[in-house]
Amino acid sequence: MAASRSAGYADSARRATRAAGHFFKEFTTSSPSRFAILVFVSLILIFTALLSLPAASTQHSRTPFADALFTAVSTICVTGLSTVDTATHWSPFGHVVIFVGVNIGGLGALTLASLLGLVISKRLGLRAKLMAAGDSNPLRSHGGVVNESQTVRLGEVGQLLRTVALSTLVIEGAVALLLYFPVVWAGYSWFEALWIAPYYAAMSFTNTGFTPTVGGLESFHHDYFFLSILMVSVFLGSIGFPVIYALSRHLTTPKRWPLHTKLTLITTVILFFAGGIVLLVLEYGNPGTWGTSDAWDTVFQAFFLSAMTRSGGFSVIDPGALYESSMLAACMLMFVGGGSASTAGGIKVTTLAVLALSVWSEAKGRRSVEVFGRRIPSDVQRVAVAVVAWSATIVALSTILIAQITKAPLAEVLFDVISAFATVGLTTGLTSDLPDPAVYILAVTIFMGRVGTVTLAAAVAATSRTQHYALPVERPIVG
Repeated sequence: MAASRSAGYADSARRATRAAGHFFKEFTTSSPSRFAILVFVSLILIFTALLSLPAASTQHSRTPFADALFTAVSTICVTGLSTVDTATHWSPFGHVVIFVGVNIGGLGALTLASLLGLVISKRLGLRAKLMAAGDSNPLRSHGGVVNESQTVRLGEVGQLLRTVALSTLVIEGAVALLLYFPVVWAGYSWFEALWIAPYYAAMSFTNTGFTPTVGGLESFHHDYFFLSILMVSVFLGSIGFPVIYALSRHLTTPKRWPLHTKLTLITTVILFFAGGIVLLVLEYGNPGTWGTSDAWDTVFQAFFLSAMTRSGGFSVIDPGALYESSMLAACMLMFVGGGSASTAGGIKVTTLAVLALSVWSEAKGRRSVEVFGRRIPSDVQRVAVAVVAWSATIVALSTILIAQITKAPLAEVLFDVISAFATVGLTTGLTSDLPDPAVYILAVTIFMGRVGTVTLAAAVAATSRTQHYALPVERPIVG
C-alpha cells in the first residue's frame, strides 16, 4: 500500500513538473515581453535576497526588507536611487552584489540571456533572436509584422550581441583606466582605487549613479577631468547599443547611419546644450548650488547637471537646493531620458523627436512626417503618443500617492518620482526619508519605467490580433 502510494505521489509530481514546464515554455515563447518582465522580477527577487543577507551590510545585520527590495529594484533597473547611504551601509560583499546587478541590468535581461546562449551553443536560434531583438527594439514586443528597415535587422542580432558585450567591456575598462589616477590624486590609496575606478566606470556607463565614496562626488567637485570622463561614459551608455552598433560599422560615413541613429544623436546633443544653458540661466545666482562659484565652474557644473539629468544620476550639488524653476526644467530633461535600447530611462529621445517632427509636419500642412529623406510611418507616431500618455499617467499617479502619504512639498515629490520613473537617480533627499508604503510605490514606478510602457502594454495584450475590416470614418472635433 505504501509503495503504491509513493508511486502515485511520484507520478503526480512528474505530471506537475511537465505541466509547469509546458506552461513556462508557452509563457516564454508566446510573449517575449511577458518573459522579459518575468526575468526582471526574478532578478529583483534574487538580488533582494542577496542584499538582505547580514554579510551585505557593514553592520553585519539583516537589512530591512523594504530597503533591500528598493535597492535591488534600483540596481537591476539601473536607477541609482537608494533609501540607505550606499557608501556606508553596504559591505564589500554588498557593493559587489550591486556592481554585478547594475551590469546585468545595463545589458538588459533578454540581451544577457541571449549572450549566454550564444556563448554556450555558439549560435542563436530564431527564438533567441526574437527575444534579443525585443531588447534592441521595443516595437518588436507587439509581435506583429516588423519592418526590416528598423534599427537592427533580425539577421544582425548576433552581431549586435557581440557588439553589446565588446563595447561594454571596452568602454567600462577604458573609463576605469582613465579614472584610476584621478581617484588616487583625490586621496585614496592605490589599492582602493583598483575598486573605486571600475565601480564609477560601471555606474556611469550603465547610467546608474551609485557612488562608493563617502560624500558622493565631493572629493571630485573640482576635478574637471574626472567629471568629464563621467559625462562621456554616461553619454555612451545613454545613446543605446543599436547606435553604438551602427557607429561601429559606419563611423566615418554618416550618410549610411540609420534614421534612429541620426535622431538619437541630434536630439541628445540639442537637449544637452539646451539643458545646460537653461540651468545656467536659472541657477546663476543661487548660492545654494553654484551661484557663488567662478564663471568657469558655474558653466561646467550647469552642463554636468544637464548631462546627469538625462539618466546619469551623479551630482556634485544638492538637487534639493535648486530653485523650483530649475527643478521643473530638470524634471523635463529627466522625463525625456536617453536613447532607446540603452541603459537610460525616460520616454526616450527618439520619442520626443518623432513627436516634434509630427507637430512640425502638421504645422506645415504635410500629409506625412518626413526627415532625412525618410518617411516615419503612422504606427510609430501612435506608439510615441502612447508612450508619452502612459508615462505621464504613471508619473502623475505615483506623485499623487506619495504626496498624499508623505505630505512633502509637491516639487520635491515630483522631482524624485520622475527621477525614479526615468531611472535617473537624482534626489532632493526625499527618497531616503520615505515610509515603507511610499518606498514600495516608488519601487514599482522604477520597475515600470525601466521595463518600458511599450513592453508593459505588449505583456498585457500578449498577442497581436489582425482586424480584417474597417469601420466607418467620423471625425470628432479636436483642439
